Amino acid sequence: MSPPALGEQDLISLALAEDLGTAGDVTSLAFIPEDARGRAKIVARDACRVSGIATAGEVFLRVDPRLNVIPRIPEGGRLEAGETLLEIEGAVRPILAAERTALNFLGRLCGIATHAARHADAVAGTGVKILDTRKTTPGWRVLEKRAVKAGGCENHRMGLHDAVLVKDNHLAALGDLSRLPPVIARLRSQYPGLPVEVEADTLAQLEVLLGMGGIDVILLDNMTPETLVRAVAVRDAKAPSVLLEASGGITLERLREFAHTGVERISLGGLTHSAPHADLSLEIHPVP
Repeated sequence: MSPPALGEQDLISLALAEDLGTAGDVTSLAFIPEDARGRAKIVARDACRVSGIATAGEVFLRVDPRLNVIPRIPEGGRLEAGETLLEIEGAVRPILAAERTALNFLGRLCGIATHAARHADAVAGTGVKILDTRKTTPGWRVLEKRAVKAGGCENHRMGLHDAVLVKDNHLAALGDLSRLPPVIARLRSQYPGLPVEVEADTLAQLEVLLGMGGIDVILLDNMTPETLVRAVAVRDAKAPSVLLEASGGITLERLREFAHTGVERISLGGLTHSAPHADLSLEIHPVP
C-alpha cells in the first residue's frame, strides 16, 4: 500500500473520533462477544476504478493494529461488480467499528477515480490532458487528487504555493494587462521554476498575452469549441510554445468535441466536486 498522504493521519483521526466518540461502538460492544473473530471483505456493487485502499487499510489498523488487512487490488485498478477490494481478518468488534469510516473514504475516493476514468476514456487518442482543479473537499485535497490520477487524469497545481495562476480577479485588481509584464518578470526572479499561467476571457486578451513572453500556459475560460479553434490558430501563429488550457462549462458529453479543438489541456472542477460515490459494501463472516 502507498504511504499516507499529507494530513491523512489527522483526517483519519478526525473521522474516527466523530464516529466513535468517547464510548466507542456501543452496539458491537453490547452484541458481539469480545473473542468473536471474523473475515470481512469490501466488495464493489458496481464496476469502479479504485482509490483509497491504503487509507481504508489505515482506518482498520488504527482501530486495531492486530487486524490483518489484505489489499486485493492496487491503486488505480479496475473492479467489476462483485469483486473484492480489501479483506480484513481478526476480531469482529474493531472490524465493525471501522467499517463505516473506511467505506466513507473508499466510496468518495473510488467515486472520484471512476468519474475521472470516464473523462480519460472520453478523450483517449486525442493527446489532450484532463486536469483537476482546487475545487476539492477541505482537508481531502491530496487524497482526492491522488484519486484523480488513479482514474487516469492529471493534477493541476496542488495549491496556491506551487504554481502561478493569474485569474480574472487578479487582472481586475491589477487594472490593466499592460502592467502584467513586469509582474511576470518579478515572479520569474522570485520563484524560478514555477509555471506561470494566465487566464484569458477573449481572443483579444489572448493576443496580448501571447505577445508578452514569460507565460507558460494560457487558460481560455468559457470559450466555445469554435472560439477555441480560432484561439489555437492565433497561438500557433504567434507563440507556438505556449500551452492552451480550456476550462469552464465543459461537460463529459461534449468533452471529446473540446479535445478536438487543438488545446493541449482541459481543466474540470467537476472531476472532484461532482463525482458520485462508488457503491461499496462490507461483508463479514464469523470464523472459529
